[in-house]
Amino acid sequence: MPSIKQFQVTFDCAEPERVARFWCEVLGYVATPPPEGFATWDDFNRSLPPAQRDSWFACSDPSGVGPRLYFQRVPEEKAVKNRLHLDVRVGTGLVGEARLAALEAECARLVPLGAARVRLLPADDDNESTLVMQDIEGNEFCLD
Repeated sequence: MPSIKQFQVTFDCAEPERVARFWCEVLGYVATPPPEGFATWDDFNRSLPPAQRDSWFACSDPSGVGPRLYFQRVPEEKAVKNRLHLDVRVGTGLVGEARLAALEAECARLVPLGAARVRLLPADDDNESTLVMQDIEGNEFCLD
């Protein structure tokens, strides 16, 4: 049986540090330390040619369980719906009104951070309710 591989999730974005810090707040992640030999991210960025400054940022799960998130600057804006998105599990094990209350509470926490509520997908015969959101650059994610 093959071993499980570690992986990171990479986001294309316009402002890597800004988007990374948003996701740190959403997930309870922490910013990774600056590269070896640099006391701060500002020191690291000043060492780069101007075109490469602020071109990437990363954050990780402080418990070491979740994947590393990597954010890289790209020149083009987001144009269509994501083909991949994160599901932020805030209602696991909850059903009905209790689940909706958990989703709404998390939505209320995230909107002041820059998230946008898109729509509620109500429960049906197969699935519990899910709340579709967007991060600060319009990338979709779900509260489920």
